[in-house]
Amino acid sequence: MIEILVLYYSAGGSLRRMAEFVAEGVKSVPDTRALLRTVPDLRGKVAGEPTAPYCEMTDLEKCAGLALGSPARFGNMAAPLKALFDDSVSLWQKGALAGKPASVFTSAGSMHGGHETTLVSMMLPLLHHGMLIVGMPYTQPELLATRTGGTPYGPSHFAAVADDQPISDAERALCIAQGRRLAEVAHRQMT
Repeated sequence: MIEILVLYYSAGGSLRRMAEFVAEGVKSVPDTRALLRTVPDLRGKVAGEPTAPYCEMTDLEKCAGLALGSPARFGNMAAPLKALFDDSVSLWQKGALAGKPASVFTSAGSMHGGHETTLVSMMLPLLHHGMLIVGMPYTQPELLATRTGGTPYGPSHFAAVADDQPISDAERALCIAQGRRLAEVAHRQMT
């Protein structure tokens, strides 16, 4: 049994829901578990109870693969996730994440709110850790058909400014497909 860490930060709920869909895809692969984790808000804002336990460095170190989800913040990943990776130097020093597969997913308040730049910004610390980025191939039919979110860099969601736009069928399918693809790659890495 291998474990894929689905790590996300969600301020309005869309990223949490996307993480659940990614986890659904992970769990569709035999002998694979999804570990949902989040990070605390750095500004002290409380939007209710955390929807998942907070991520510990041991969660990152022990996972066989990582799916990382963040809302778009001016084309970058959200500060709470960035802070976690800023604190991951001890893992970097011992190469704990090197060679593990990783994927990214995001949500933005506008259609052109930095979906792709946010996904790329999330890849940077993963690449520094030596992780192998697992993208979304155009063989996934929803990627060509979507009229909402979705990129070859990873699943995305158009949430609207109030974060009240439901996740579309295509966005949901892309999240599930990404989780499944990540888990399949992780299994290949283990053999």
